[in-house]
Amino acid sequence: MKSKIALCSVAVFVASFASVSSAWAQSSSATGVLTPEMLVDLKHVNDVALDPGGDVVAYTLSVPRAEDDEPGSSYSELWLARVEGGEPRRFTVGKESVNSPAFSPDGRWVTFRVERKKERDGVQIYSIPVDGGEARALTEHKGSVSSYRWSPDGKWIAFAATDEDPKDVKEAQEAGKDWEVFDEDLKFRHLWLLEVATGKSRRVLGDDLDVTAIDWSRDGATLLFQANSTSRIDDEMMNSRIYSVPAEVRDGSAKVLTETSGKLGGMEVSPDGRQLAFQAAVSRNDPLAQSVFLVPVGGGEKKNLTPEYEGSAARITWLDDSTLLLLAVEGERHVFHRLDVTSGQRTPVPWPQLIVDSMDVAGDRWAVSADSSQFPSELFIVGPNGDAPRRLSHHNPQLDGVRLARQETTQWKGADDWAIGGVLTYPLDYQEGQRYPLVLQVHGGPEGVSLDGWTTAPGYPVQLLAAQGFMVLQPNYRGSQGRGVAFSKADHDDLGGKEFDDILAGVDALIERGMVDGKRVGTGGWSYGGYMSAWAATRWTDRFQASVVAAGLTNWISFAGTTDISHEMSLVHWNSYWFDEPELHWQRSPMAYLNQAKTPTLVVTGAEDVRVHPEQAMQLYTGLRIKKVPTQQVHYPREPHGLNERAHQLDFIERTLGWFEKYLDVPLVGGVEERRD
Repeated sequence: MKSKIALCSVAVFVASFASVSSAWAQSSSATGVLTPEMLVDLKHVNDVALDPGGDVVAYTLSVPRAEDDEPGSSYSELWLARVEGGEPRRFTVGKESVNSPAFSPDGRWVTFRVERKKERDGVQIYSIPVDGGEARALTEHKGSVSSYRWSPDGKWIAFAATDEDPKDVKEAQEAGKDWEVFDEDLKFRHLWLLEVATGKSRRVLGDDLDVTAIDWSRDGATLLFQANSTSRIDDEMMNSRIYSVPAEVRDGSAKVLTETSGKLGGMEVSPDGRQLAFQAAVSRNDPLAQSVFLVPVGGGEKKNLTPEYEGSAARITWLDDSTLLLLAVEGERHVFHRLDVTSGQRTPVPWPQLIVDSMDVAGDRWAVSADSSQFPSELFIVGPNGDAPRRLSHHNPQLDGVRLARQETTQWKGADDWAIGGVLTYPLDYQEGQRYPLVLQVHGGPEGVSLDGWTTAPGYPVQLLAAQGFMVLQPNYRGSQGRGVAFSKADHDDLGGKEFDDILAGVDALIERGMVDGKRVGTGGWSYGGYMSAWAATRWTDRFQASVVAAGLTNWISFAGTTDISHEMSLVHWNSYWFDEPELHWQRSPMAYLNQAKTPTLVVTGAEDVRVHPEQAMQLYTGLRIKKVPTQQVHYPREPHGLNERAHQLDFIERTLGWFEKYLDVPLVGGVEERRD
């Protein structure tokens, strides 16, 4: 059981943070410049788990592949750090991907998921002693384990695992009979129980439910889980429900704990075992599971603890029987609140400008992986006496000698005089009074958000653009998270409308402030950010001199028929299907404005993208080419909805920098090669 956390007073926190913040600041002697190679080689701390005593943190570290490795995603290593000092230690060896670290309830073991093909097929659960030693497999399941949770007494592990293909299916595939029939013979992630002492496992449910999240009642008698009646991602997003089932049941049926509508987020049982707190949408057309609800563990009516909150819940965890620790997005920042579950009253917890990627609470400590404008995610610990976050890891020392451009939040008046915010990054050698070319870097979703932390990634090379002399704006237009339910719903049935007016108003504000040259404005983004950039290059072509459209939809009608989230995109953002309002969907499609388009556009797609099918890129590229608008399409093999492979990331960065350099007329700095082949 997690005990009450001691949260500091404002005075103590601010005083202690003042002394440590200087350690995060960039050295004034830094002279180097961030390069594309440095960017793709950065390491990131991801999932964190704190042992029951609050003394040891287990975490995963994302490590990019070396240039001479075979193509693939970054590796993920398991590391352990002692809270009271000492260098973090790597606990796994070899090139593999470890995830989902957790401690056994007695704190003696660290468990994790990994696929080790030499021993057995699929992802399995392994354990390793906290003091070090050999890892051993706890499961030998026929399919891959997707999620798991220890029972409070440590005797059981509940896990969800994907079905294995039957023998006759395997034989047919080996014989070349490997066709797929859409939406038939779906594989489920069924709920199983592993008895740790014996290594034996049994299936809990007889129902075909696809299980995605698991928790236990505190007495270990009941399993609570989120599941859906199919294994389609679209149904998982829109139709998942919270169920309960007695742990002793064999091939039984689960009951729905409480009625929900729309998306679900994280959930956790209270220390006294009486209540379940969970994140969820307030309605089927709510874009996010951004509100906090409470329901008795035995079932019943749910209670919304955050009605009218002008922020978005990102993570919840119990501090005591009556208090939740709420991590939320407010504008461009992460904030913490103590949330009283009886009154719904929120009490702010002082927090520095850190963006939290993962967190865990145990005893009177909490651990987080977090990033700032100065570094990617690292490991931090908050102690029992109101200490400021203390950094425990330093995985990217190469950044210590790098100059980074100034970054800040900014606001302007958007459509209807709404206050709109975003993150502004200045050119590296910015001089006040000079006008600079501007590049927009637009987030996806549209319910995503740009936060005032480490903004630079291979798909969004913000600091690299700044080093080349560009000013960069990342706008949080209406529809973004961080401003509450009403704000995130404000673009419904108006995609590309007032939300894009918000973006244009941000450009105009920077022009009016004398910071930006309005004749040298470019835009880029992925997914919905790619849509916005395609919309800019066609519908608003007079305002933009260059565009980079990455995995962006260009034709709402054909997109809706080829994406894996046709229900989600239609119901959560349009409030209707494309065949109900075809004229509106076509009117808001970039393809509808090809005849006026003149903006040079780089079009990028992944060959294996099922979210935004490559045909979307092909339509735009073909149309622009026929219209003799400067364009180029790059098709990256093996890639999904984003770029995972190092060589592909480097190529995209260099092409992007070269594209904006060419069409916004800015010379490249530092010898970065322009890629136009």
